[in-house]
Amino acid sequence: MIMKYQNQITKLIAPMKLLYTNSNLLKLCCYIFILLATFLTFQLTIVSFSHKFSLHNNMHITLQTPQKLNVLTIASPSITSKHKGYAVESYANRGIMSDEELMLRASKVPKMEELPLKKVPYKIAFLFLIKGSLPLQALWEEFFKGHEGFYSIYVHSDPSFNFSNGVATGVFHGRKIPSKKVEWGKFSMIEAELRLLATALQDASNKRFVLLSESCIPLFNFSTIYTYLINSTQSYVEAYDKSGPVARGRYKHRLSPIITIRDWRKGSQWFEMDRELAMEVISDQLQFLSFKTACNNSACYADEHYLPTWMNMYSRGRNSNRSVTWVDWSRGGCHPAKYRRMHITTKFLESLRVGKTCQYNGKRADICFLFARKFLPETLNRLLWFAPKVMDF
Repeated sequence: MIMKYQNQITKLIAPMKLLYTNSNLLKLCCYIFILLATFLTFQLTIVSFSHKFSLHNNMHITLQTPQKLNVLTIASPSITSKHKGYAVESYANRGIMSDEELMLRASKVPKMEELPLKKVPYKIAFLFLIKGSLPLQALWEEFFKGHEGFYSIYVHSDPSFNFSNGVATGVFHGRKIPSKKVEWGKFSMIEAELRLLATALQDASNKRFVLLSESCIPLFNFSTIYTYLINSTQSYVEAYDKSGPVARGRYKHRLSPIITIRDWRKGSQWFEMDRELAMEVISDQLQFLSFKTACNNSACYADEHYLPTWMNMYSRGRNSNRSVTWVDWSRGGCHPAKYRRMHITTKFLESLRVGKTCQYNGKRADICFLFARKFLPETLNRLLWFAPKVMDF
């Protein structure tokens, strides 16, 4: 009888044990699910917070362009503001300083590899040395459009010109540096060039430096010019030796013994150079003082001799001895040919872009000139019309 009751009790308890076991398994699964959900929620929160923090502090900048672009590490960004959608730097924030202080400050900027904290692209510094207005500004606006972060702009104009009236808009807003009066053929032209260089050198991300005038135009789109210059192993300062009154005849014996007639060279003032050479140029006080003393109160045409002579003496093979800015001297005289509205055709612009050969990084190349001058203000509308068709911007 007892055995019978035990068997019946066992039959009743068995389902209850199974139910209890399944209940524990269900509870365990619930606990695991809750823990997994909590962990995933925590991870997503951390990632979201980190992403917001990173963007807020501009720690990582990624820009897209048609070409492969190089990046540089710098310690901190320049002080910028916004103007009609453009990020611009206000050079007025740098304060007023003498040329000597400016050169000294630029010469002490650390080398690029010594600034390891923040990734930004290498940039090209466009140095505009102008008399007053910038009549071809609309063309340059189209050229720069869509490439913010890969270029810097610096403008040196006559102090008497009201730069804020018309010119200081778009990408040129806030780009005028403290300027001084410049006289054609005088040493003040060199001082203005060095002033532009020294200001641009204070931005450690500027890797290449090109000098332009108000009558210059780009012959290719931004990506082509950027790739050409950033990847170049040489600088582009025209320098050649030539007999005659407008070359060797301009040499002043007061430059000796620091600069001899054998050192003397001539070339275009519209240079392009890399950061290393630019730092050396603005740091060289010996040639600077020699030229300034020899050219004092006289038209020594230092703009055509200062940099070509310096490159001949100190560049040590780092200069190509050619310019990337096309200009026509075939008509003779003190000034190159000027181009009017009627000259601007597809055939003419294409002739400036191709049909010539030169050396680029030790190899033969058919792109030799990236810019051209002298284009009068009346050419603007036709240049804007042909730019998308010929220059591809």
